[in-house]
Amino acid sequence: MNPWKTKSKTTVYENKWIKVSHEDVITPTGTDGIYGTVHFKNLAIGIIPLDEENNTWLVGQYRYALGAYSWEIPEGGGLVDDNPLDAAKRELQEEVGLEAEQWDKLTEFNTSNSVTDEKAIIYLARNLKSVQIKWDETELLEIKKIHIDEVMKMIHNGEIRDSLTIIGMYRLNYMLMNKEI
Repeated sequence: MNPWKTKSKTTVYENKWIKVSHEDVITPTGTDGIYGTVHFKNLAIGIIPLDEENNTWLVGQYRYALGAYSWEIPEGGGLVDDNPLDAAKRELQEEVGLEAEQWDKLTEFNTSNSVTDEKAIIYLARNLKSVQIKWDETELLEIKKIHIDEVMKMIHNGEIRDSLTIIGMYRLNYMLMNKEI
C-alpha cells in the first residue's frame, strides 16, 4: 500500500530522454510536502563483454553531468517498450565493436530510487567477435581491454565510480567465484 498521497503533479521539464515533475504531496506521516521526480523514458543498459581469459572492455569518456572523465562498461539506453537485449547488442557494437553469440542477464536494479524511476539491466556477453564500430555521433570514446581483476582494483581504488559498472562487476565476480558461470 502506498502511504503517499499526490495532491497535484506538474511537469517542470521534458525532453526525449527524461521528464522532471514537481509534486505536491501528503507525506506518510500526514504532513504537506513536495517531491521532485525524474522519469526516464529509457532503460539503462550495461554490457560486460567477457573473453575466455576473463578480459573485458571498458569505455572511457567525459561525462557532462559529472564534469569528469569516467571509465565504465559499455552502456547506453533502450526504449522502455523495446527489447532490452536488442539495445545491449547495439551498444556493444557501437561502443567497442564487438558482437556476442551468448548473452546472459546478470542483474536488474533501480539506479537511484529516491528521485527517479530509472531501471537498469546488465548483460554478460560471451563468445565474442570483432566487428566494425558504429560510433554514436555524440560520443568521443576511449576503449581499453582489461582483465576483470584489474577492473575490480580500479573499483576498489575509486577510479571507477559508475554504478552500472560497479554493480555489474560485483555480480560477475560473485558468479565467477561461486562457479555459476
